[in-house]
Amino acid sequence: MADAAARAEDAAMVLPGWLRSVTGATLRADLVAGLMLAAYMVPAALADAAIAGLPPQAGLHACIFAGAVFWLFSGSSRTVVTVTTGLSLLLGQAVAEMSGGDPARHAALIAAATLWAGVFGALGWALGAGVLARFVSETVMLGFKCGLALHLAAAQLPKLLGFAGHGEDFFARVVHLVLHVGETNLASLLIGSVALAGLLVGKALAPTRPVALIVVVAGIVAGALLDLAPHGVSLVGTVPRGLPMPGLPDVSRADLRDTLPVGLACFLLAIVETSAVARMFARREGQRYDAGRDMLALAAANLAAGLGRGLAVSGGSSQSVVNDEAGARTPLSGLFAAGVLLVVAVSLTGLLATLPQPVLAAMVLAAVTGLIDIKGLVRAWRFRHSEGLVALAALGGVLAAGLLQGVLIGATLSVVLMLRSALRPAVAELGRVPGTDIFADLAHRPDAERRPGVLVLRCRSAVLYMNAEHVMDATQALLAARPDPVHRVVFDMTAVTAIDLPGAEMFLELRRALAERGIALVLAGLRDTEAATLAQAGYDGGLEPHRRVVEVLV
Repeated sequence: MADAAARAEDAAMVLPGWLRSVTGATLRADLVAGLMLAAYMVPAALADAAIAGLPPQAGLHACIFAGAVFWLFSGSSRTVVTVTTGLSLLLGQAVAEMSGGDPARHAALIAAATLWAGVFGALGWALGAGVLARFVSETVMLGFKCGLALHLAAAQLPKLLGFAGHGEDFFARVVHLVLHVGETNLASLLIGSVALAGLLVGKALAPTRPVALIVVVAGIVAGALLDLAPHGVSLVGTVPRGLPMPGLPDVSRADLRDTLPVGLACFLLAIVETSAVARMFARREGQRYDAGRDMLALAAANLAAGLGRGLAVSGGSSQSVVNDEAGARTPLSGLFAAGVLLVVAVSLTGLLATLPQPVLAAMVLAAVTGLIDIKGLVRAWRFRHSEGLVALAALGGVLAAGLLQGVLIGATLSVVLMLRSALRPAVAELGRVPGTDIFADLAHRPDAERRPGVLVLRCRSAVLYMNAEHVMDATQALLAARPDPVHRVVFDMTAVTAIDLPGAEMFLELRRALAERGIALVLAGLRDTEAATLAQAGYDGGLEPHRRVVEVLV
């Protein structure tokens, strides 16, 4: 009996709680949503596979294998696992040199990196590392997405124009594009432009409809009825039917070692992308986001995709929105969508042979238009210049150094700015707002009134070993700047969330230094924990826990 209870408890830890809410009504809603979702996912999977340098069916295979297991572990009722543009480009770039131009080796290396992403996801879940998703801020992702969009545009425009693109990075691709624009194939340009216009208009007028699928079908029909090859238009060609037999990719130990960092990068990007989507739905529904459970679901999905000879997957933002607007009630909609994709892969891939390549390029270009958020960049800059710099650093890093490097550059700058803020917290002089009991920063409220002989200060940070000396120096500087004699310094401690031993010793030293000059030090608005810390350090007298500054000055 005890063993059975223990097994049930272990299962509850792994299996999601939403399974208990499945009813006939939710199943019907999820089935309808799954059908609509699959119609949206087919063309996106084809395009993302092309970005990774893989045959089109690889995108379908990844979505099928990943979708077959993701639902079982995911705690988010709306998040859809799929191949994504960012992961596809990251994988394609990372293994291109390792593969040496061999398509089979290229696919095997991508599958190996995908398996590593699954392994890292499982390790992250086991170690409770869901907090990793919080280290990449939304500002970093803003810059990353803009850089990703520009990078993809530079890579796909030559395909839409009908000539081969070259270049190791964004700038080289742009230079090549400008120098060879005269080689544009007019038939490819016409087909690609019509497809792109249809996609953009459809996105604007019918964002929840499978416009991309309609464009793909139209492209297939055009390729079948018109003799496009003699006019220089490239076609997708034969796409094998069926599913690959699940198994490990044919790679060496050296390949496993070389693809390990690529898998780690995919895992980090996947958890960031997935958490951004899942957080959005969790906030809307008033639920708590469980990053650990999504990490487990991503681990299972990427292991399945890797064994299925696919590519790395994560939560797709546009796919998840389509799933939500289609009426999905539980993650089972993703399973139903995977079932529809299975039918396509087994029976209908032959129809893709006449799909023009410029149509695929147009699909990618239409997708990246939603990634460029100029208003978001401007808003970040206006909110705080440091936020804008973080976004621009991530954007520039993606263009100049690569996708992962761009994220790392932006995230590193975010951490540096955060540490700078923690090392040099603002210590502001306060004045009383006329006619109120409110004390405000004199730098922002010049009408606030100083109390003669009293210096009122506020520190907006925890006072710890790394910033205690700065707080001391800032206090002395503000005291020296006062034109009138000061006999009392009152610290508003309501914003001080923690004090460690060096911080407490700093206040002791400050009190001694002020006492030698005949100035009293009062700490007002202390929380109980901080008051206890100061008392343990030997600070007695001058502590005013729970009393506001206005009460101390009465």
